[in-house]
Amino acid sequence: MLSLTLREVSLALREGRISPTELCRKCLNRIKKTQHLNAYITVTEELALKQAQEAETRLLQGAPKGPLDGIPFAVKDNFCTENIKTTCSSKMLKDYTPPYNATVVQKLLDQGAVLMGKTNMDEFAMGSGSTDGAFGPVRNPWSYAASYIEQTGATPDSDWVITGGSSGGSAAAVASLTSYLALGSDTGGSTRNPAALCGVVALKPTYGLLSRHGLIPLVNSMDVPGIMTRSVSDAAIILGILQGLDTRDSTTVPAPSSPTELPQDFDIKNVRIGIPKEYHAPGLSEETLAQWSHVADMFEKAGAHVEQVSLPHTQHSIVCYHVLCHAEVASNMARFDGLEYGHRSKVDSSTESMYASTRHEGFNDVKLRALLCESPEGSPADRGGFQARVQLRHRRAADTEHSHRRRAVHRLLTGRQPNTQRTGRRLYPACQHGLPAVSVPTALSRRGLPIGLQLIGPAFQDRKLLSVAQWIEQRVGFPSIADFGDSSESRIEAGVTQREQTSAV
Repeated sequence: MLSLTLREVSLALREGRISPTELCRKCLNRIKKTQHLNAYITVTEELALKQAQEAETRLLQGAPKGPLDGIPFAVKDNFCTENIKTTCSSKMLKDYTPPYNATVVQKLLDQGAVLMGKTNMDEFAMGSGSTDGAFGPVRNPWSYAASYIEQTGATPDSDWVITGGSSGGSAAAVASLTSYLALGSDTGGSTRNPAALCGVVALKPTYGLLSRHGLIPLVNSMDVPGIMTRSVSDAAIILGILQGLDTRDSTTVPAPSSPTELPQDFDIKNVRIGIPKEYHAPGLSEETLAQWSHVADMFEKAGAHVEQVSLPHTQHSIVCYHVLCHAEVASNMARFDGLEYGHRSKVDSSTESMYASTRHEGFNDVKLRALLCESPEGSPADRGGFQARVQLRHRRAADTEHSHRRRAVHRLLTGRQPNTQRTGRRLYPACQHGLPAVSVPTALSRRGLPIGLQLIGPAFQDRKLLSVAQWIEQRVGFPSIADFGDSSESRIEAGVTQREQTSAV
């Protein structure tokens, strides 16, 4: 039951094959059995059981709130949740309890979804491994799958693999079958990166399609709520629920009028797929390159037009991202000074000492460096370099526009090489240009770990992008982690319930 898709479990609930309360308890038990993954910072057991009971009453009365009524979900811990701690995995906010829900969280609750808890992450969503948060690293569920253990001879507790980040907890929650969907945030690939490593689907919607209200900001001009599910059709269902105008977020736009349900017999023959030659860069593994070529061949054999395209300014994506990112991060982190909310140091010899001590105690080294750099546009000497990066951002947007329109390329297909410096050139551009992008798992590597590919589409064509992604999904036959089993059960039976401090692979 836990490995079903949203559509399948929703049908099971309506047919009475399982009740929302039973389903909730199964997920809670699964969370306890997978504590070693450290996927959750807060588990809302009491609230979840209450919400499940309310959903059960509605279903018995034949009046469900929507297709998600009674279905468990998880939320990254940088989305505000009313009366539930929201820490951003930082000591700075370890006791912060928001008085309201983020818009996307509220929309899921309005559909009757059951909140299982808040997921672990990199501190303030700044990272790519989910390893530097205040509550410890997140472990990849595939580290405990038989496919990985048999292929590598690894001992999971000492040879565990990272999830990627910064939404590693959300990816692990979906992959480990403790929730059917999870919210993440995507600023530079923070949902697509962990999704590729954990073998789940992640959609970064077009900027403005989903409200950022209640998402604690990292980089306002690039932050987007992300959707993580086990199938592409599930992502489309959640997109249909979450998209739309929000008066509390001036960057949002009205939802497209087209239906969000995906066609099962999508005609790929009229689709033109672009292969960006700049994305074939050093560091791309042979296995990822083989999958990239394999899927491109699948498109071509099915009648789609596949052609190589050039995005000549791709090489500048990393440096542009970091300059723009640090400018906004420095601004956003500056508010955490110990005066208004969050952690406050007991050092009170002077205001300046209190500021410095509060931030030293509350932030990790990454955030402190971001604050120390201050804003790159702040001094006349640096302003020219900052403006140059902004101009390069516009040029890369023009590159993509040229590929999508003048060359009539509908989608860009790219490989994913996780957790290297060169990953940024494949993940950052979609965020910098506000384009929709989706990561789809396609195969297991020789080590028994997931490999994912990325599709990028034109702005506000998220549904068409998902249709192409579903076409891939239907043909690659990526296995569920449930097909392999994991060592979680044996660990519990052996009484191994403590989180060991071990090194990551």
